[in-house]
Amino acid sequence: MDVEIQQPQEVGKSRIVKVDKDEAWELFTSQASNEGRTVVAHFGASWCVTSLSMNYKFEELAQTHPEMLFLFVDVDDVQGVSSKLGVKAMPTFFLVKGKEVLKKFVGANPDELTKMVDSDSDAPTLPDIVIE
Repeated sequence: MDVEIQQPQEVGKSRIVKVDKDEAWELFTSQASNEGRTVVAHFGASWCVTSLSMNYKFEELAQTHPEMLFLFVDVDDVQGVSSKLGVKAMPTFFLVKGKEVLKKFVGANPDELTKMVDSDSDAPTLPDIVIE
């Protein structure tokens, strides 16, 4: 399988990686799992105003948590993963470790996003949500 990985389009020094294919999601989450890194994923769309309104907070958290991998997943480009994870509204955020979803929340709530990222990564996983 030949996957072309695009680096994030940098505005300044962005630490967010844009995922534009299902295969790229699999590659990034597998690599993070192998490295023991937590993944913070923002599922949104370029046309969704509420999703775009969270970009500043997502970028801020990516800058202050360099040990984590921050992914922006466009639901229009990565429909398979979006469907598998049950993304029905935007923005939807996931905290993933070891290919297991630890936390999920839906909505444009900067405080909730901060709380999720700062939460204990040893929290119990959500049932029946495993990334394969």
